[in-house]
Amino acid sequence: MRKLAIRVLLPGLATLALTATGCSSTGHPASTDAASPVPVSPVADDSRHLDVTPAPQDAVSTAAVTRAEGAGKGAPVKSSLKVASYDPATRRAVIAPPPKGDGPAPSPSRDRAPGRSPDHSPDHSPAPSPDKPVAVGDVIASAPAPGAPDGLLAKVTEVGRQTDRGTEVTTAATPLSSALGDDKADGKVPVDPAAVAVEPLMKGVTLSWAKSQGARFGPEGAKLPLGNLRLDLNAPIDTAPDAPVSAGASVSGFVQLAPTVEFAYDGSGGSGPRSAFLGMSGDWSSQWSLKGHAAASTGAPKRIPFAKLHSSPVIQVGPVPVVVNLDLTCYVQVEADGRVSLDVRQDVKGDFRVGGSYATGKGWTPVSTSNVHSSPVKAEVSAAGRVKGALGAEAAVGLYGAVGVSADFAPYLRGEADVKASASTDGKTAVNAAWALYGGFDLSGQLHLQLSLFGTPVLERRIPLGTLNREWPLTAGKSAR
Repeated sequence: MRKLAIRVLLPGLATLALTATGCSSTGHPASTDAASPVPVSPVADDSRHLDVTPAPQDAVSTAAVTRAEGAGKGAPVKSSLKVASYDPATRRAVIAPPPKGDGPAPSPSRDRAPGRSPDHSPDHSPAPSPDKPVAVGDVIASAPAPGAPDGLLAKVTEVGRQTDRGTEVTTAATPLSSALGDDKADGKVPVDPAAVAVEPLMKGVTLSWAKSQGARFGPEGAKLPLGNLRLDLNAPIDTAPDAPVSAGASVSGFVQLAPTVEFAYDGSGGSGPRSAFLGMSGDWSSQWSLKGHAAASTGAPKRIPFAKLHSSPVIQVGPVPVVVNLDLTCYVQVEADGRVSLDVRQDVKGDFRVGGSYATGKGWTPVSTSNVHSSPVKAEVSAAGRVKGALGAEAAVGLYGAVGVSADFAPYLRGEADVKASASTDGKTAVNAAWALYGGFDLSGQLHLQLSLFGTPVLERRIPLGTLNREWPLTAGKSAR
């Protein structure tokens, strides 16, 4: 067989668009709008609607306290108290009083119809005394604090002694419904790109970002839309053993995204949340190039993580600071048979949305949607074989350190070529070749048990988001000589 080089240039290929909407797993059918709560019977509603906003700068030093008001229903109030320290092993914390001169903490009282306490169990604990800022039954929601890097959401079970640092308390785990009570909240909060910690996992990774206030960082910061984060990559990948030096495999390009936290809660059901939503959405764009003679994949496709990103944005739900944990691992994934040399450059733009939606009587339902546009600017395939390259991200979203939703978003490009040669007795030879290039994306993930942190029933098992796989042809051709 003779080796044949096929060169296909696509400078004028029109951008292709694809819209896909995910489906729920078996037993959790998708609705027309998976994030919308299921209609339920009207109930008496004296709940407040709380704004969902980015936390103020002083959120790291303040907490919200939901008081245990005897048989009445407590209400969350912003407090000048702070969590001075926390020991996760013993669940003991030190609650520090406000600095002198700041005045007393705001009163937790408000006009409200009598009812049960926010966790819906009677609590006849006394109100805190002047020298003890919290009482048994109070719920504390705090931004990240010493010993609690993911924030703290806990109920006070015992009030201990006073120290020069504050009041020692023992706490127990409690759901978010015990802090928000029967209030409602719904909103989206962009993640500050400057607050994202990036850990490069290989050489050749650089970071750039542009804040919404106009501050910019990194070699590409001046080019970025406000609110965007960008990772640039230029690194080698495994090359086929028999490939010439000139065919060394490498990947280069960038990933750019602007993540947004989505949070919703409706506690007006009386016996737990009527509905809830936690998820992440955002714009995604990448431009990348995969070239060279990639080594053959053995077993699962070779995944090469090149950067880890972490952020714990604090969103303010009324007076309550809610800590959202975001983790992303950006990776390159190459699947090849070791025979194809590929030189492809591709632009990918679009958006994604992943999360979990809860409604009374329906339970938790996965949400996964994506709208992706792909346009290759160059493509060249040599010899026979196949190769697939993806530039994607694994994401995890949770509250107070507990993962609730995980997802894997991977736009990819796949190429394949087939070359056949024949010879006749008169000495004539013929070579027939066919090639094809495809764009696509994979979106998968699952809901986790920790979503019960909302105060909803515990998931009996993890629920798959439902794998989305969409692929569309970019170009194809045949030749003979």
